[in-house]
Amino acid sequence: MSGRTTPPGANPLAAPGTGKALSLALILAAQVAAMSVWFSSSAAIAGIKQHYTIGASQEALLTTAVQIGFVAGTIVSALLSLADRFDPRRLFALCAAIAAVATACLIFLPPTGGAVILLRFLTGVCMAGVYPVGMRMAATWANRDLGLLIGLLVGALTLGSASPHLLAATGDVEWRAIYGVASASALAAAVLIGFVKLGPNIRRASAVDMSKIAQSWRRTSLRRVNLGYLGHMWELYAMWAWLPVFLHQSFADRGMENSDAKAAWLTFAAVAVGAVGSWFGGMLADRRGRTFVTITAMAASGICAALIGWLYAAPLAVLIPVAIIWGITVIADSAQFSASIAELAEPSSVGTLLTAQTCAGFLLTMASIHLVPEVRDLFGWPGAFTMLAIGPFAGCIAMWRLRRDPEARLLAGGRR
Repeated sequence: MSGRTTPPGANPLAAPGTGKALSLALILAAQVAAMSVWFSSSAAIAGIKQHYTIGASQEALLTTAVQIGFVAGTIVSALLSLADRFDPRRLFALCAAIAAVATACLIFLPPTGGAVILLRFLTGVCMAGVYPVGMRMAATWANRDLGLLIGLLVGALTLGSASPHLLAATGDVEWRAIYGVASASALAAAVLIGFVKLGPNIRRASAVDMSKIAQSWRRTSLRRVNLGYLGHMWELYAMWAWLPVFLHQSFADRGMENSDAKAAWLTFAAVAVGAVGSWFGGMLADRRGRTFVTITAMAASGICAALIGWLYAAPLAVLIPVAIIWGITVIADSAQFSASIAELAEPSSVGTLLTAQTCAGFLLTMASIHLVPEVRDLFGWPGAFTMLAIGPFAGCIAMWRLRRDPEARLLAGGRR
């Protein structure tokens, strides 16, 4: 095809056949920068505790407020078809800029309280215009590499989520500085995304028909994908939120010098290395199959979750590798649940079903994030992290059943 004509329903903003590598690189860079605001509170919490008394429930709320906002923002964005009606680059830029301002406001407020929670909620709402929209822009360039492209976007999300921990690891950084750098990064993302070109696969779609959500559970193959995704999400964000707390306490109890900085370095490494897992998982899924990757990754991450709590006082030569392997495997499968929905669903239902999947998953993360400190108080870290292992093990069962489903032949060009 010459690319001179615009396909029916195509967005005239697209630039068919040109600039794929550069555009994807810009999207990934903007995604990394914008997502730094998501877990900025988790990275700042150690510094906050040096000057303020903050309970476990308040810690959890700093993260779950973002999750709640993300769910709310995703629903509103889908219902109004914002990414279809407007240039997705402008939507991304606007949301990243608002998130930057909301995060900057945290510098001038006490670290807890109603205003802080409201700002974290607003940040989550804006992330609904960053993460899914970035994924959609990358998918416009897909050509038999959907799993890899979405995997790269999830990897960018992972790096962005890890970046505040890098700042915390560089030394005795004041918690306000972490919010300041995250805000500046999100603002840079708002500028960077303006240089992106859209691929030839972008289409204008009708408004989301919420009645189609029933397909998520009525159709067996889609239900199994969603159950696998829920098992994955039960573990993922609770791990990202509480691993830094676990490591900070473990290192402090060992009497280590500069324990906070060392714990932050390991946290950054454990979360950031997930970007490699996302890339490799996406590449492997396109070649070996979606269910193969999701089952393997969830089995490995579940084992790490069940083990790491018992390693609180273990030699670092044992604790560190488990933390790193957990960071790789906990995210390696994430993109493949979205790719599976896109391949199994009717084309007219993909947007609705992906929205339903994302909303359900992030709603579930709020429960697991809040349960970790409650279970920890009763059974210690071994009990808390073993509770998280239940999710991926249940997800393995769901994806194994999907693997045996005849419809699994629709995945990754017949590679289950």
